[in-house]
Amino acid sequence: MEGRFHFYEGYSMKEVTFPERVMYELGIETLFVSNASGGMNPEFHVGDLMIIDDHINFFPEHPLQGKNFPTGPRFPDMHEAYDKGLRDLADGIAKEVGIEVKHGVYVGVQGPTFETPAEYRMYRILGGDAVGMSTVPEVIVARHCGIKVFGISIITDLGGFDVPVQVSHEEVQIAANNAQPKMTEIMREMIRRS
Repeated sequence: MEGRFHFYEGYSMKEVTFPERVMYELGIETLFVSNASGGMNPEFHVGDLMIIDDHINFFPEHPLQGKNFPTGPRFPDMHEAYDKGLRDLADGIAKEVGIEVKHGVYVGVQGPTFETPAEYRMYRILGGDAVGMSTVPEVIVARHCGIKVFGISIITDLGGFDVPVQVSHEEVQIAANNAQPKMTEIMREMIRRS
């Protein structure tokens, strides 16, 4: 797929996650997700790649709310939302090709505003390393369907530190475009080896 539907654009959670339902019906077994996100971890820099180890869901609506789809249990287990084997594979490939990667927890929020300094600090205190406006609903539905997930964030801006940093959508796009080739190299090799 190219792009995704975002909750902040006015789509319902059912619409946002409809592609994952289609993927399940097509027999897809593994989903790779990527996003641009704001880094809150003081060890992160703009342009870093963060392999997502886990997430925190701050969306106001849950994608599994309502009648349960027969693709999975009413209360799906989320202890390994992002497949450890795929994360380990990505780490090995990144090391082989000399691409530095970070690991962390992604915080999913509704948007469409970038976070205030206080929000960045709060998400960091709660255990987040990066924050963005996508990914979490899709991952939840993919896992409900039994689809394994690998996720990676491109750190496109930084927030929550002592000096406030203004950010624009254009700056986020530039940082994402600059880091994308490294992310693509890792993912292509993962696909080749899977």
